Amino acid sequence: MNATSNILEVTKVNKSFHDPVTVTVLKDVSMAVKRGEFVSVTGKSGCGKSTLLYILSTMDTDYEGQVIIDGEPTFGLSGERLSQIRNEKIGFVFQFHYLLNEFSVLKNVMLPGLKLGRSTESEVEARAMELLRELQMEDHALKMANQLSGGQKQRVAIARSMINDPMIIMGDEPTGNLDKKNSQIVFDIFQKIASEHKRCLLVVTHDNDFAARTDRTIVMDDGRIVEG
Repeated sequence: MNATSNILEVTKVNKSFHDPVTVTVLKDVSMAVKRGEFVSVTGKSGCGKSTLLYILSTMDTDYEGQVIIDGEPTFGLSGERLSQIRNEKIGFVFQFHYLLNEFSVLKNVMLPGLKLGRSTESEVEARAMELLRELQMEDHALKMANQLSGGQKQRVAIARSMINDPMIIMGDEPTGNLDKKNSQIVFDIFQKIASEHKRCLLVVTHDNDFAARTDRTIVMDDGRIVEG
């Protein structure tokens, strides 16, 4: 762990799209997130929230500035190293769960662990079952993904995001398709991941109730951080 206990540090990140005119979507964005901190990012549609998340996730490398993950500056790293950082240190939960319907719930959770190849298949399976148990989904482990409700699918997606024991969980509107009850379940799970597992959570959301209950809310407007 780095000395500051900041798992994620962002310094003066700028991002523009050129299609066909140049539009600046992020302007001098700087922020930091500590281990065990649950942070939400809010703001009007088009303010740059999701663009920022894709840069922080290392999936978008076309920007100016610096993103440091667990003490390692990521700007200019090879695609291979960025992929390694993504697989080992970052878990993702999206608005759409992106489960693979041709696989069981258990296999869906296992896939990133099998891809990483750090553990045997039986070890990955045991870890996946442990996560499903923690999220009260173990009874559904052998069902196909398309047999689940929306709320259940999102819990499976959260289990999948944790299979490689990442330091950071990033969420892009993870409750966007859920009713109030399931949104609350997802919030409670995230809170537990932050407090008990000491993971840092960074969640982009339009849900003001959700954001209000996180440790800290970063508010964006027109490509800048205006609060938080």
